[in-house]
Amino acid sequence: MNVVEWLKVILFGFVEGITEWLPVSSTGHMILVEHFIKLNVSREFWDMFLVVIQLGAILAVVVLFWKQIFPFCFDNKNASKNKLLVDFVDMDIMQMWFKVMVAVLPAIIIGVPFDDKIEELFYTPLTVSIMLIAYGILFIVVEKWNKGKVTGVETIGQLTYKMALFIGVFQVLALIPGTSRSGATIIGAMLIGTSRRLAAEFTFYLAIPVMFGASLLRLVKFGFHFTVGELGILTVGMITAFGVSVFVIKFLMDYIKKHDFQVFGWYRIVLGIVLLLFIR
Repeated sequence: MNVVEWLKVILFGFVEGITEWLPVSSTGHMILVEHFIKLNVSREFWDMFLVVIQLGAILAVVVLFWKQIFPFCFDNKNASKNKLLVDFVDMDIMQMWFKVMVAVLPAIIIGVPFDDKIEELFYTPLTVSIMLIAYGILFIVVEKWNKGKVTGVETIGQLTYKMALFIGVFQVLALIPGTSRSGATIIGAMLIGTSRRLAAEFTFYLAIPVMFGASLLRLVKFGFHFTVGELGILTVGMITAFGVSVFVIKFLMDYIKKHDFQVFGWYRIVLGIVLLLFIR
């Protein structure tokens, strides 16, 4: 591959790393960028790359939130002499993972059996444009509706299993490109009274099994017979997405301390309108 092709790969990594965590739709942006800038790869590889590059982004969550997501402590000095399992497990973190698993169920039930059909019907620039606008409007409406209200759920511990399932149902909406997985789950969480910070944090945790599962599914469908060039493309794309994601996640968590999500709503609307005008 020449230098231009590698620059394209890095560009896609930047797009993935920025848009995966901001509520603006990473898959939608990747499809739209690919509409104008195409990698010199097969269609089958591109469809796999579009999903598996997300592994780089999700590894950033694992690194940044390791203490909040890893429930085991093998050097626990306070463990009892009998070394019961509970002595080595943080039950608060385990309960968080149980809630994440409950939230994942709707995506498994709908996404796995209908993955190919959803891709066939909705992976188009027109769909992306419409969903960008629709969810942009929804973000603004939800933020205005929540303005001045006191959030009743501030921590993972206060989040019930019923609430987790509700958020998981909203995540199913993100199967349509242009919706945004993080955007859909954040809206769902805020509608049931969570703080913006908790909505974003739970979205990060929820992304771990969802994106690992989706990536594994695509890899199995594609097969593991990569050429050296394809393996290089995938590796560079994921590394770039990882590095960019680290900065974007930190930015978002700082941003929502003082700001709401309306700016992302307006961004989505403007981008969606521009795309409708130029993509026919």
